[in-house]
Amino acid sequence: MKANMRIRFFIGIVLLAACPVWAQVGAEATGSGGGGGAMLTPAPVSGEGYAMGFTSETRSNYLRGGLIFSSAYDDNVLPASNGKPISDVSYSVWPTISLDQTRSRLHWVLNYSPGFTFYQKTSSLNQANQNLGVNLSYRLSPHVTLSVRDSFQKTSNVLDQPNQDFAQPVSGSLFVPNNSVIAPIADVLTNNANASLAYQFSANGMVGASGTFTNLHYPNQAQVSGLGDSSSRGGSAFYNHRLSKMHYVGVAYQYQMYLAYPTLGQSETQAHTISLFYTVYFKPTVSLSFFGGPQHSDTQQFGLPTSRAWSPSGGASFAWQGKLTSFAFSGSQSINSSGGLGGAVHATTGNASLRRQLTRTLNTAIGASYANNSMLDPLATFNTSGHTLSGSASVQRQFGEHLNVQLQYVRLHQTYRDVSLLSAFPDRNRESITISYQFARPLGR
Repeated sequence: MKANMRIRFFIGIVLLAACPVWAQVGAEATGSGGGGGAMLTPAPVSGEGYAMGFTSETRSNYLRGGLIFSSAYDDNVLPASNGKPISDVSYSVWPTISLDQTRSRLHWVLNYSPGFTFYQKTSSLNQANQNLGVNLSYRLSPHVTLSVRDSFQKTSNVLDQPNQDFAQPVSGSLFVPNNSVIAPIADVLTNNANASLAYQFSANGMVGASGTFTNLHYPNQAQVSGLGDSSSRGGSAFYNHRLSKMHYVGVAYQYQMYLAYPTLGQSETQAHTISLFYTVYFKPTVSLSFFGGPQHSDTQQFGLPTSRAWSPSGGASFAWQGKLTSFAFSGSQSINSSGGLGGAVHATTGNASLRRQLTRTLNTAIGASYANNSMLDPLATFNTSGHTLSGSASVQRQFGEHLNVQLQYVRLHQTYRDVSLLSAFPDRNRESITISYQFARPLGR
């Protein structure tokens, strides 16, 4: 309930702040932007991840659904008293439904996948899972666009999700939730919400504002010794200028409050960031972005005096969405939420994903990610800093019009000080097979 109230609060702030902008959208504003055409919103300030689907998979106005069954072997589902991790085989069933609809002023996508996971040996880990995502874009006027995104996940295993290649796209945004710390099998609830407003006030000028909220909650703390809950909330504003058809530059200001709840008490960090960004669009589906600037943080934790610091932030990203190949890469350094650690962190991250269609019925995907999370103000006796390195590979074969079979391998390595749950067994390997039946029905035809 608290999370829902906070989401409404921040979305309300964005909408209220935009009221003066709406009032200005009239004949004069409409005419001023007509010569240069509609501007794009560059990745650093769009708040969206790069699409990993092929251009042939981006058709709209469809109702999609199906049933997914998967079985996986995981060599590290629980720690054991004998010094070795417990391995197990799991079985998951995922009914799925997706609605993608486009109208003259509205585009919205709804995805819902409830899931049921059963474990062969450790039946106490059996759980019903939930995955819900909404992405809405509404053009309030020819030059004012409102976007709202919200995703909710309830799971016992973040590595076991339907449509894994699409669920966690690479993002080139200034702010990306810290999901790099991955517990073994443990109940977890996550919620990420974002509302943004973009106004093209001239042929080559755009301003925008957004509000964000994230929440990470472990219902059973006994399962995640050394980790804790965390949340963040904040807002940002940007100015975006189009130099030419291909080149965009701009400046953004961002405020974020990061809260963490480790066993020692609450940690709070407030961060202010000013970033310059540059994006070049080689094509509408091929882009390269850079951003960077100073950050100032105020951190207070465990009843100690507030510590203040300046630090640099920056990053780069590249995306290519083609007919047979999609590739995305991002790298960044900035202050971010704890992700379950003892407090806000200096996060250095890198993510890459590649999908390739080999034949009409066969495609493959590989992905890799790295995150180094260094606590902003650790205590000498309590420092949960560390790093995560992961990689995945999959191959998918289509049989007929509706049936798909996917084989996937995931390798995970984590090293975090003072987090016994992860430091005792830092490595994890998971092999899975997924069989899915999918259908698609056109809307309004």
